[in-house]
Amino acid sequence: MILKVGQSLASAVDTTTLVVLRPVEGDVTLTCGGVPMSEGKTPTGDGTSIDAEHIGGAVMGKRYVDEASGLEVLCTKAGQGQLALGGGVLALKGATPLPSSD
Repeated sequence: MILKVGQSLASAVDTTTLVVLRPVEGDVTLTCGGVPMSEGKTPTGDGTSIDAEHIGGAVMGKRYVDEASGLEVLCTKAGQGQLALGGGVLALKGATPLPSSD
């Protein structure tokens, strides 16, 4: 799948939905619960068919990144599936520390 900024993605195995914030070049496989995500805003799964190896959960309102490729997505609806890009699990993006004011 070719990803674009602002593109909505939905899981096929649970209730997770995402918005792409920073896409990567080329054709990639972004998965949730071990199954490729599809374009759109309506997830088609309920979480019962997720393989135990791919349970990790996505938290609504949190950003997930792949440091190697630069991919960044925002979770717009939580679910039970683990997010991955090409087999590598996406990491929860931490808050950027603000400079201290003296």
